[in-house]
Amino acid sequence: MKHTSHTVLAAMLLAAFLATPGVHAQSPDAQPPRRESTARVGPGGFGPMRREDIQLLDTHDRNGDGWLNADERQAARADLAQRRAEQGTSGPGRRGPGGGQRFGPRGQDREPASPGPRVDPRDVAIHPDTPLYDDSVLRTIFLNFESDDWEAELQDFYGTDVEVPATMIVDGVSYPNVGVGFRGASSYFMIPPGYKRSLNVSLDMADDDRRLDGYRTLNLLNCNGDASMMSAVLYSALASQHLAVPRANFVRVVINGEYWGVYASVQQFDRVFTEQHFGSSRGTRWKVPGSPGGDGGLGYLGEDLEPYESRYDMKSSDGRAAWLALINLCRVLNQTPPERLVEELEPVLDIDGALWFLAYDVVFANSDGYWTRASDYSMFCDTDGRFHLIPHDMNEAFQVRAHGPGFGGPDGFAPPPDGAAPPPGGPAGGPGGGRNRGPRAGPGGGGVTLDPLVGLDDDRMALRSRLLAVPELRERYLAHVREIAEVDLDWDRLGPRIERYRNLLESSVAEQTRGLSSHDAFMRVTGPDATDADAGSLREFALRRRAFLLGEEPASNARTGGIAPNR
Repeated sequence: MKHTSHTVLAAMLLAAFLATPGVHAQSPDAQPPRRESTARVGPGGFGPMRREDIQLLDTHDRNGDGWLNADERQAARADLAQRRAEQGTSGPGRRGPGGGQRFGPRGQDREPASPGPRVDPRDVAIHPDTPLYDDSVLRTIFLNFESDDWEAELQDFYGTDVEVPATMIVDGVSYPNVGVGFRGASSYFMIPPGYKRSLNVSLDMADDDRRLDGYRTLNLLNCNGDASMMSAVLYSALASQHLAVPRANFVRVVINGEYWGVYASVQQFDRVFTEQHFGSSRGTRWKVPGSPGGDGGLGYLGEDLEPYESRYDMKSSDGRAAWLALINLCRVLNQTPPERLVEELEPVLDIDGALWFLAYDVVFANSDGYWTRASDYSMFCDTDGRFHLIPHDMNEAFQVRAHGPGFGGPDGFAPPPDGAAPPPGGPAGGPGGGRNRGPRAGPGGGGVTLDPLVGLDDDRMALRSRLLAVPELRERYLAHVREIAEVDLDWDRLGPRIERYRNLLESSVAEQTRGLSSHDAFMRVTGPDATDADAGSLREFALRRRAFLLGEEPASNARTGGIAPNR
């Protein structure tokens, strides 16, 4: 089955779930739910509209403490089951009475995962004096649920406002009643029960003042489709030199005493983030949800709020005035003549920050990025009324081959049985490396020959097409592209960082039994000597992408090769 077919399949399954009764619209002045929501079907197909979580908390919180205990969750699950029975569905991530998720390719043939080794908190290294997102250490996060049924419970409550309580232990300190839920779109829907799925942990579910090193939320990502497991962490570390970008590192996760594998831990885009990067927690935060037909590229859609509300998710409740500021940004960006655009746009947009955002997005060939989906990013409007662009989904970058937009890779993650040869081209997560993607589905094709000037004629991507239509801004953008290629993709600089990460993770990856890729694949794609294009290694990407952007490799899949100063 082709990649685009899997994209449609995932979107259809997501749409079917989102038809479940209980989805409520949100007014511009309403406080958004804590749990991040994923894209839902919008006008014209599987597109930009966002959805709200199914609201169960207020109905079933009988003791009024703001979260659901075991008895309350049992009643909420029964309520959900009845709703879904009436709707004719069996719930998110399920298919049929057995609840077995078979959304990904070859899902019918996938063997159940084996239990991981047992781990005791007393037997792991602790790092109490090291910052939470320090990428030089590998912490172990323990999550202890009160029931062995925790996975089915998290699955049932996916897409609702209910979090399942657990006791978390980090660096020898216990945090009772943190809230845990599955998160993600393709990283959830394409992964069956028993395998590693992404987790959201709310420190403040039962205690508003509880924090871990100052943070109240953990985003633990399963690195679906990335056998290196390094994409998000590398992107964050490199782009942070010029952008406000979520911090990221690696952690080990142990659930009810069993090791579940290595996760990427990525900072939440919240008031802590804006305080760190912009000096204030005040201002309006926006998320532009990702979807195959994403349409959150800052096009001007008129003066009515509704088209913007369906494409942009306000994460802070700042009401109509904030929506009008976003509309004004889109109006200025799209309706100002190029010769006046810098002057008119500067008061409402961090232009140079936007150019760095676009440059990293393309140089790292982020297949979930703005250039291919016009979505999957964040924005912050500061107290001066200026918007700042912030990367959000960084886990599908640094890929050698072309990869179009969609819900994950063309082959899912399913590794072949031990000893079996991988399919041609290497399935995502299998011994082929997990980094070589399927046929081109997005503009420009992606991969190492992605044109740095992709999308200039695409009105859907107004941030690119309008900014780069101004000669001054195009030259500044291309200078950023060149700097990233020369510095960040220089293997003499990048290689030692990857080697450090590899050494940090190798033994923990080898112990994974519920992971989405093999240890052999991890070693192959992170190896310092890998040169085979079919391996899809990080070294292969860095060498070939840098050569292409600096004009040292002939263009084979783009309009031109290299970056000329007068281009």
